Order: sequence, then C-alpha cells, then structure tokens
Amino acid sequence: MVITSIDHPFDDVTPAVWTRDLVRKFGKKNAVDGLDLSIRPGEFYGLLGQNGAGKTTTIRMIVGLLRPTSGSTGIGEFDTWKSPLEVKKRIGVLPEEFNLYERLTGAELLDFTAAMHDVPKKEAVARRDDLLAMLDLEADAGKLVGDYSRGMRKKVALAAAIIARPPVLFLDEPFEGVDAVSARLIRRLLSRYTELGATIVFSSHEMHLVEKLCTRIGIMSHGKLLVEDTPAGLCRRMGVETVEDAFIAAVGGEDEEKKSLPWFESSPA
Repeated sequence: MVITSIDHPFDDVTPAVWTRDLVRKFGKKNAVDGLDLSIRPGEFYGLLGQNGAGKTTTIRMIVGLLRPTSGSTGIGEFDTWKSPLEVKKRIGVLPEEFNLYERLTGAELLDFTAAMHDVPKKEAVARRDDLLAMLDLEADAGKLVGDYSRGMRKKVALAAAIIARPPVLFLDEPFEGVDAVSARLIRRLLSRYTELGATIVFSSHEMHLVEKLCTRIGIMSHGKLLVEDTPAGLCRRMGVETVEDAFIAAVGGEDEEKKSLPWFESSPA
C-alpha cells in the first residue's frame, strides 16, 4: 500500500491531541485524575502504564467512547464532546477490545468503513485490496469476520482504522496476537505513516516496540501522568539503559521485583 501524504488541519501551534484536567471516576475511584496531554502533529506517542493505570480509559475519552467526569479533550481545534462528528472525521481507532460487524466479510467491513468516511468507491476498493494484501488477509477476504482468529481480527480492525487515512490514529495493543511477519509489516507501515505527517497514539506493554517506534513517551500510574520524554530522555532521567527499565523505575516496579514465593523456591517434586 502506497501512502503519499496525510491531510491534516493542524498548524505548528495547535496540538493534534490534547486533554485538559481530564478526570474520569468510577464510583469513588479516579481512573484518570487531572490528566494534561499535548501531543504534537507527526508524533508517534507512546502511552504506557501498568494494568489499571488509566491508559485505555484515557484513549476512550479522547476518541468519544467514554464521557469524562470533568475536564476536556479533543483533536486539533475540536473538542471531542462538543464537536463529535468533526473529531470522528479526523481519527482512526484500534481499541483493545474491538467490536466488529461479525456478519460482514473482511472485505465488506473495509468497504463499509471507507463508505462511512466518504472515500470514493474506486479509491476505496484500491485501498481495501492493498490493505488485505499487505496484512496477508487476501485469502480470507470473503470469510465472515466472526470466523477470523484473534490475530486476523486485529489486522482487519487495523485496516479499518487506517483505510480513510485519518490524520490521527489511536492504537491500543495493536500487536497482540499478530504473527511476527505481519507485525514487522505493520511497524513499517506505521513508521511511514508518521513520516508523512500523521499522529499516532500508541498503548502497549511490549516495551521493545515502544522503544523502537515512539518519538515521545508518557508514563501513567493511578490515573496521573508521572513523566513524559523521548525514549532516550527517559533513560537518561532514570539512569538506565532501556525504556523497560525506565518504566519500571518510574512506577516503582523495583519493589515488586523483590517479592518472592518461599514455597516456590525449593526444587520441584
């Protein structure tokens, strides 16, 4: 698939993605607690955190899937909750738990998504075929999505997220369940996408991919942003060599590593 350019409405001042004092409560718990983000156009931004840190909740509020308790968020000049249609025109989303139209075939799902974004029919068919070929789904294009494996569903959901060539792309665990060959192709595609001007917000537990792909990283814990820097900057701050080590240091993971199971340390029977 050849992508020539990304059309986006952002200038050098307007953030591509932003949150201001964003809060989401579930009962008495603050899942996201006063979060301020400002992600520039063209960034490959990694949002990291332990399970329950608030990453997925944050992404869901930004893209309009979950209403904030307070605060605001948006894409470019548009507030997600005041101008939802304008925001949805400008984003592609691969959520952690994707709900797909399981009674459509893979090809039909991409055709439907392209039509929803007003991609001209001839161009939509070309993009669909390119994506199916790149992601090794050509042979399964006529099968129902409900019969796809998890890895295949992940790939077709990614194809649906990018077929309209949105200026901002949100990816929550995009490589989970994807084979190594397809994962490499996806990495190259996403890197090229940001080179052409797109903005990607990427959440993953695979630290080697975060280190390789991201231009800037934010680490969350208990709904708050602890630290934000380039991969190399994070390592310098924490005095470590890898992003994984920087992440563990930021969230206090060294204490967790000291835990042990005395009964597990003896030789197996």
